[in-house]
Amino acid sequence: MSNAEFTQSAAPGAEAHERIAGVDCGTNSIRLLIADVTWDEQGRPHLTDVHREMRIVRLGQGVDATGTLNPEAIERTRVALRDYVELMLKHGVTRVRMVATSATRDAVNRDDFFTMTGVELGRVVPGAVAEVITGDEEARLSFAGAVGELSSAAGPFVVVDLGGGSTEVVLGDASGVHAAYSADIGCVRITERCLHGNPPTREEVASARFFASERLAQAFGVVPVERAHTWVGVAGTMTTIAAVSLDLPEYDSERVHLTRMPLADLRKVCDRLIGMNHDERAALGPMHPGRVDVIGGGAVIAEVLADELARRAGISELIVSEHDILDGIALSIA
Repeated sequence: MSNAEFTQSAAPGAEAHERIAGVDCGTNSIRLLIADVTWDEQGRPHLTDVHREMRIVRLGQGVDATGTLNPEAIERTRVALRDYVELMLKHGVTRVRMVATSATRDAVNRDDFFTMTGVELGRVVPGAVAEVITGDEEARLSFAGAVGELSSAAGPFVVVDLGGGSTEVVLGDASGVHAAYSADIGCVRITERCLHGNPPTREEVASARFFASERLAQAFGVVPVERAHTWVGVAGTMTTIAAVSLDLPEYDSERVHLTRMPLADLRKVCDRLIGMNHDERAALGPMHPGRVDVIGGGAVIAEVLADELARRAGISELIVSEHDILDGIALSIA
């Protein structure tokens, strides 16, 4: 498996009611899920993967500083989306939903981005276009995707989606979401703002920790995480930390999915990643090249989360899930 691009495919199985596609376009990556959807006797939808893929396009490059999407970043995203559309056509997708999150919420020229997505997605479903979603909906979609395979007895859950530009904190259980907040902080945003050294200096790391604590305090003021029994982490920073902790020779989504990490182990891995220089991070087997320069920032946020959830809720471990907002997007179509 190439480290430049993670792809997981399966041959289509038995005919299902419908074949759908979800696309998640975040600050750092764009991801595709093509799935067959079936319904159980209670009318609840279930997904069977046909194809999953992720590419790093860094759509949010510089948005925190300039408020504008870089034309080169839009073009990188267009190229990836074009390839995704070809896969949708190949696999006979009948419905598609694409959502765009933090980077586009912040950009003054986001219409350029949405026009591009309409041209590409319109080849699959006429009139289809990406939609920008609120932080609250982003949080709810992440929760729906993350807890689907976990026993309801482990709830209430606090699901954290640590992205490139924002971090969603969601509390819920089998009955649904009870509280959610989208904090204006992510691995790209904190790196561009605070972490400039190679490796970052102590002062830079201290500044990043303060920034993360300040932004996450807003989330904890809204979401009563002290009620949670189980912490579930999703998205690339969390899955990469889990893969490094497992000492994998290359990224393996099946090994990473539902990994349980004691918080002491999480802190050790995060401290290691924060203290590494660029080349040392790049040499790690499961490290995606597009995450090398921002994983330290993500690790700072993960450490702050671990400290706060241990203090507020007595949580002692993290469960890392490969299923997240992308699965939630697909389920929302069903």
